Order: sequence, then C-alpha cells, then structure tokens
Amino acid sequence: MAEESIYLKKPWLKSYEKGVPETLVYEDLCMPEILDRTAKQFAERPALIFQGTTISFRELKDMVDRFATCLTDFGVKKGDAVALLLPNIIPCVAAYFAILKIGALAVMNNPLYSDPELEHQFNDSGSKVLITLDVLTPRMIALRPKTKIKQIVYTCIGDYLPTLKRVLGRWLKKYPFADIPATSDVYGWKACLAKYGPNPPAVKNSFDEVAMYQYTGGTTGVSKGVMLTHANLSKQVQQACAWFPKFAKGEEIMLGALPYFHVFGLSVSMNFAIYMGWSQVLVPRPQPEPLLEAIRNFRPTFAPLVPTMYIGMLNHPDLKKTDMSCIKGAFSGSAPLPVEVIQEFEKATGAVIVEGFGMTETTPVTHVNPFAGGARKIGSVGLPISDTECRIVDLEDGVTDMPVGERGELIVKGPQIMKGYKGRPEETANTLKDGWVYTGDIATMDEDGYFYIVDRKKDMIISGGFNVYPRDIDEVYYEHAKVQEACSIGIPDAKRGENVKLFIVLKEGETATQEEMIEYGKTKLAAYKLPTEVEFRKELPKTNVGKILRKELRAEELAKRKK
Repeated sequence: MAEESIYLKKPWLKSYEKGVPETLVYEDLCMPEILDRTAKQFAERPALIFQGTTISFRELKDMVDRFATCLTDFGVKKGDAVALLLPNIIPCVAAYFAILKIGALAVMNNPLYSDPELEHQFNDSGSKVLITLDVLTPRMIALRPKTKIKQIVYTCIGDYLPTLKRVLGRWLKKYPFADIPATSDVYGWKACLAKYGPNPPAVKNSFDEVAMYQYTGGTTGVSKGVMLTHANLSKQVQQACAWFPKFAKGEEIMLGALPYFHVFGLSVSMNFAIYMGWSQVLVPRPQPEPLLEAIRNFRPTFAPLVPTMYIGMLNHPDLKKTDMSCIKGAFSGSAPLPVEVIQEFEKATGAVIVEGFGMTETTPVTHVNPFAGGARKIGSVGLPISDTECRIVDLEDGVTDMPVGERGELIVKGPQIMKGYKGRPEETANTLKDGWVYTGDIATMDEDGYFYIVDRKKDMIISGGFNVYPRDIDEVYYEHAKVQEACSIGIPDAKRGENVKLFIVLKEGETATQEEMIEYGKTKLAAYKLPTEVEFRKELPKTNVGKILRKELRAEELAKRKK
C-alpha cells in the first residue's frame, strides 16, 4: 500500500465523538470470565428479564456453572462442539456461557432452519450435544442418527414464565408445549440444573483459541462455519463499550430482540449487556406486537434492531399506546434504514438511531456512526471503530487504493476479524488476505472518513434482517425433477426490505405452477428464504460461457417495477 494512501491517514479519526479512543488497551478476559466479574459487581441486578420473570446476575452465574457441570458429565471436553437451537430465552444465554466456560465451542443455529440445513451445520461442526426447544425436540430426535449428536437437552417457553402466565398460556394454547417421546439421552433443562451442582472444572481459555462456529450462508450454496476466537468476542464488546462512552456500566436496560443465534444479536445485545452489567429484556419473537409490549412493560433504554423491526413498530396500531421515550439510543444494522423511518422513529422516541456495518466474519461490527454530538451522517454506515483499519480497493486487482469518493471493494482489518472458515482453507484464503477481510461489498469513503455501502459485490439478499444467499435457493430448486434452470434474486419489499423472486426454466414437456414450486420450497428451506414470486421462462440470460446473469435479471425486474 502506497504511503500517500488516504487510508493510512485515517481521516475518520477527526470525526470520532469526544472520548472515543483511536486504540484500546484490552483486558485479557474471555466472555465467561467477564460474566463472573459482572456477577460479583452486580450480583443482585437483573441480568435477564423474560415475560416478567427476572434472573439476577448471581442466579445466571449459578445456572451457567450448573449446566457447565452437566455438559462435563455428558463427556464434553475442551474443543468439543455443542449446538444451540433456541430463540432469545433464558436457557439460550445460560447454555452459551456454560459451553464457553468449559472450553467447548458454541454452535448457534436458527430455529427456523429446515432439517437438511441443520443436518449440514451439525455435521460440519461435529456437534456432540444439542440444546433446543421442546417443540423442536421430536424432529431433532429423528435427525440425531444422521449426526454425531448424542445428548439432547430440551427446554420450553413455559420453563421461565411466571406461574399465572404459564397456566393461562397453556390453557389458551398461546405457548405450545410438546410431548417428548421416551428416548435415551434426552433430558429436560430444569432437571439438568437440579441434578448438577455449580462446580464445573476449571478450564483456562486462551484468547487465540476458537470459541465458536458461527454459520453463514456461502456463495457456493453451502453454509460455512466462521471460526470466532475468544479474543474476537471479548475485544468486540470492549470496542463497543469504547464507542459509547456516555453509557455507564450497570445502568441501562438492553432490548434483546435481535436473534442471539445471529452474530449481530450475540455480540451487540447479549455479550455487550453482560460486559456492561445491563439487564436484557429477552424477546424470542421480535414481531411488532411483542416488541412494543416489551417496551411498555420493561422500559428498555438501549435498542439494537434491524430495519424491519423499526418499520413494523411504526406501522403497528399499538404504537399509539406505547411511550417510547425510555429509549436513549437505538442501533440499526444488517440493511439500509430508510431516511423517513429514521425521522419517524426519532420523532416518536426522542432517541438517536445510529447505523452501522459488519459481517459474520468480523464478529460483526466494523463501522458505526458517532452516537452523540450531531456528527451522524444519515445514509452512511459510519466510521471504522477503534483499532479498525479500512480501505477501499480496486474491484479488479483488489490491491490498489481508490481515491476519496470512488467506488471499490471495502476491506477491513482489526481484532474482531475471524480466524477463518472451519475446514475451508481455500475459501479462507479468498476472503482473508494478509489480515484483511475482503467484504465483497462495494463502498465509498468521503473526505471526513465516513463509509457508504453502495452495492453488493456478492448477490446476497437481505430479507427481514436475515441474510439469504441466492445460490442456497437455486440449489434446492435444481434438485426438483421438473426444473432445468433456477435463479433467485432479491426484489424490493416495503416491510421486509427484500423478498425472494425465483426464475425457473422447466425441462421440456413439463408444466408447473407458482404454488407448486413454493410448496416444494417449504420442505427444503427456512420460511424467510422461500420465494414469494415464481416466474417461468423459456430461457435465462447468460454469459458467453453459460453463466446465468443474475444481475441482469435483477436489473430487468427493478426496471419493470419502476414503470
């Protein structure tokens, strides 16, 4: 990199909020040690709030220690993988920290995933134990013989509901309860906590060791396990703490609505709240009604959300009866947030929404707008956070730095950068070069050091805050007996950001309907990946070497919708 490069001068530093440092001196503490410290400092402060049930930091630590002892008795050793398949409920937080405490590797999984998707992630990670919901347990028992999983631990929504809510919920069938078939090596969560004492073995985790596999969709159609280290997780929350110098430890209430099985929610909500000694209001189903109900009942002050959550709340009738002035700060990521939504939400709450940027491979946050002082730029993903280097490089050679205002690929370097992809050295080498992560996003930087994502080099679709990789969908439909070619794209949607549209060329002599193809997808794909529209064509646009031109299809679709 040439010495005169603008990126060496770090123009973003002049735009930092007062009190935010360029670089940090990091505490050499892994996340389980951070929880232990917080439990001493804020022992009786509420750590987790779920539907009116409150768990203090002292109680959370006890729960973590008991389950860590249980996992040890199951035979889980340092370096073994343990899978979680849970929404944002109390056992999700406790199990995650228990896994890390004994040096095992946490593998977070989306409860909306189909069995084939879960089978791949369980097997790729080599997971030996699974913690899941009772309503998913019969499916997981059936799936278990295809994996290395031995023990399954199940919990249910009712485990931590207040008595009256639990009784009414069961009577009204608001909270489903499943009958678990009598099967060996299947255990109830609460029974495990009751059986084992809070006496886990002392295990020393080092910063450079892998703490978890966080799965992300791949352009090859196969999800990859991103190896995040203890240093990645710990340093990310320390970076977040430095970015918000006016928020004190032990004083705020986090709205825990971002799914904790995604790295955004895991780092920015769950781990950050543990580090700061903040309470977390757990929202397992982050739809507008439960979000607004949580705000009314528990008055959260810090709210990291995705655009669909902001849009959903603003368009819900319950907004009128919800006083949102409790929210001091709000954070948005995963997709661009429309300017009018920012303005409407800020008018309703008095809060400041700061947009940011990140990816699974960066734990995830690399950029955030300044929180205070009026330095935010709407439309920008913000500034590189402390200890984060960024460059915009030529799209062709991937090396030459682009001048201010000119487009190129965004590459980043910092302590939050992944170790690599599990078992995929070639793909690791393609993404991680000399310590720089090549994001695949096309971006620009202005003269003040603010970055703007202007396009996606990869064809990822963002639907309802979830990353959807078109190739994942294409591969499923290529398996259909009637399908010759398939290509999916993202199409604009006011509520979800983007929906999936699928283009299909049928084999000669075959006929099919849109409904038939969508129903087929339901057996293979998570609900948010399902196409909402299917268009049948005789042929698809291709390059000279026969590669389907996905971008051309998308351009055609966007042009058609503008008419």
